[in-house]
Amino acid sequence: MAKNLVIVESPAKAKTIEKYLGKDFVVKSSMGHVRDLAKGDKSIDVEQDFAPKYIVSTDKKKVITELKKLAKDAEMVWLASDEDREGEAISWHLKEALGLKPEKYKRITFNEITKTAVLNAIENPREIDADLVNAQQARRILDRLVGFELSPVLWRKVKPSLSAGRVQSVAVRLIVERELEIEGFTSKPFYRTDAIFKAGSSKVKAKLGVNFNTKKEAKSFVDDCNGFDFKVNSVTKKPAKKSPTAPFTTSTLQQEASLKLGYSVSRTMSVAQKLYEAGHITYMRTDSVNLSKQATDAAQAEITKAYGAEFHQFRTFKTKSAGAQEAHEAIRPTDFSAHTVSAGSDEEKLYQLIWKRAIASQMSEAQLERTAIKIQAPQNLEFTANGEVIKFEGFLKVYLESNLDEDEEEMEGLLPDIKEGESLQEDLITSTERFTRPPARYVEASLVKKLEELGIGRPSTYAPTISTIQKRGYVEKGEKEGVEREYIQIKLEKGNVDSSTLTEKTGSDKGKLIPTDIGRIVTEFLIEHFGKIMDYGFTASVEKEFDDIAQGMMKWTEMIKEFYGPFHENVEHTIEHSERATGERMLGVDPKTGRNVYARIGRFGPMIQIGEQDDEEKPVFASLQKDQSIQTIQLDEALELFKYPKVIGEYEGKPVKVNKGRFGPYVQIDKTFVSIKEANGDTLEGMTIDRAIELIEEKREEDKNKVIKIFEEDENVQLLNGRYGAYLKIGKNNFRLPKDVEPSELTYEQCIEISQNQAKGKKKKK
Repeated sequence: MAKNLVIVESPAKAKTIEKYLGKDFVVKSSMGHVRDLAKGDKSIDVEQDFAPKYIVSTDKKKVITELKKLAKDAEMVWLASDEDREGEAISWHLKEALGLKPEKYKRITFNEITKTAVLNAIENPREIDADLVNAQQARRILDRLVGFELSPVLWRKVKPSLSAGRVQSVAVRLIVERELEIEGFTSKPFYRTDAIFKAGSSKVKAKLGVNFNTKKEAKSFVDDCNGFDFKVNSVTKKPAKKSPTAPFTTSTLQQEASLKLGYSVSRTMSVAQKLYEAGHITYMRTDSVNLSKQATDAAQAEITKAYGAEFHQFRTFKTKSAGAQEAHEAIRPTDFSAHTVSAGSDEEKLYQLIWKRAIASQMSEAQLERTAIKIQAPQNLEFTANGEVIKFEGFLKVYLESNLDEDEEEMEGLLPDIKEGESLQEDLITSTERFTRPPARYVEASLVKKLEELGIGRPSTYAPTISTIQKRGYVEKGEKEGVEREYIQIKLEKGNVDSSTLTEKTGSDKGKLIPTDIGRIVTEFLIEHFGKIMDYGFTASVEKEFDDIAQGMMKWTEMIKEFYGPFHENVEHTIEHSERATGERMLGVDPKTGRNVYARIGRFGPMIQIGEQDDEEKPVFASLQKDQSIQTIQLDEALELFKYPKVIGEYEGKPVKVNKGRFGPYVQIDKTFVSIKEANGDTLEGMTIDRAIELIEEKREEDKNKVIKIFEEDENVQLLNGRYGAYLKIGKNNFRLPKDVEPSELTYEQCIEISQNQAKGKKKKK
């Protein structure tokens, strides 16, 4: 048995580290956290200074049993989880769960998984940092208290099964407030005027310095341009410099990967984790922009070798983010000489982004020359042509940062050699109707940027926060391609001025974060009754207190006590005295019955109600469609929802209905549901009984082929065909089958054995 047991968080990390350590070391994975707060109200003893009750997670019992056995036989246990608060807490939980005595374990950390870093960590072990553990504990306990006490309030006052989170609810508030800004925005038209001039055999693009408010003003200007003698008023050339940005932090990596690669925040973190565990990059959860001396030296050597000494410029960067966590390095390659890595496509692309950003941060400034040409125009106005020439590439040879702002100033490349006073001939002048734009909806990248600006959350929280608010149904990603809009363009070409009406697509919300009806109503309710929890400044100050705990400047129990007292009173008062929040909106009167029609949130989500609760004749209800909202639905659209379900005939003595569901139209007979797909030429309105019967029979045939075997011993035990091959289903739980078995030959006993060897209903890690 090996003398040394090293415990890390993931199998991939274990595999990489095992390569660097000799035969005296065995490296095992804890598969993340091994203990968590117990479920229910027994998890935190509020009366006993918020003492937490931790239990070994069900799916980790086997892991702990194995680690205990290995730890017992080893001379020394090395706790090598990640170096941030979360990692420190994992080491502490491992020590507690394994019952390790002080002389039996050592804590080691490394910022990168390289042989040098790992061996250096073994040479320099330390104690578990109690302050870091307490900071993580405080966050976990506070978030559990908030969630545990707020969620039941939402169940009673808004809708069952809702939940609230301290940081998540504030993130939803940002999205809701942005949506309200957009709804309150009135778009105004204006006219932007552009020109293309001939200068000898060259052409120059220019833009008028002012916009016109009306078509009349724009037309008057373009008319005046016809036959006007355009002259160059001035030509100015100025040297300029462009400097590289800092290497990546967690949030800037998430933003740039979204803009350049189209990755979601969670996808970026998952790919970065793989790169880190394979030893390609440094730790990916950091808010530091610092590079170690070893890193800057390595970058210098690679820049000099690959591009020449003139491309190198040593730089240090300072972290700007509020309350930056631990003094880690920025995210960088572990080996600057590796311009690429051999891995999956996602890993290769993200690695290249990290390598370019890190190497560029140590490269020379780009030397530019910016040219501005002012061209005299009618009505005492001027056109301006802007150009930019790169005199020395510097860091631009490797990397150019993306910009989240949509209105970036356009720069042409090299402009022709034009002298002051020179006459120009217009080639084309257009004055195009544009429209003022509301604030842009958040995408994942811009939401991370905003949260960081406000000091809300830390590197480890951005991805889970954004995933959680979508999973809970408070926010969704838009899917609309946009709508057609007409606009006017006035054009001067070859001495003729004409006006035409063109069309364009506008208002696409694809990939943008949009609050759902539930998200809006929960946010309004929480702002009204829990203003402090929802306050941006307060949420940031809580983060700052976690930082103070991590630095040993504050006791975690004191911090929680100060928060919990007023919060708990607020919860009790709200349950007792607040009204139910439904977001109710009266749409009008049903012409058939003369009863009022409302849009509101009900027990099962957004719905339409016809009639009052206390009427003699009970009200009738219909659920909204997926793309409808109680904020915007109109009376005629609401009444359409009551056309269905509609009986279109009988089959086998049972009624056949067509209906609209949240996810589209369907045919129903008894408990069988069949989607109506327009791709097959079927529509809800045109569905006949004959076609419905065909669809029902096709579905039955499909279901028949799905079943491989149902066991007499227990009908809940079934072998089925799925999208990815055969699998075992017992009740609501699914189980993978071993690769070397023939599904149809399996016995009932073998199926039970397969299920017992796999963790039941294994949930994805949060």
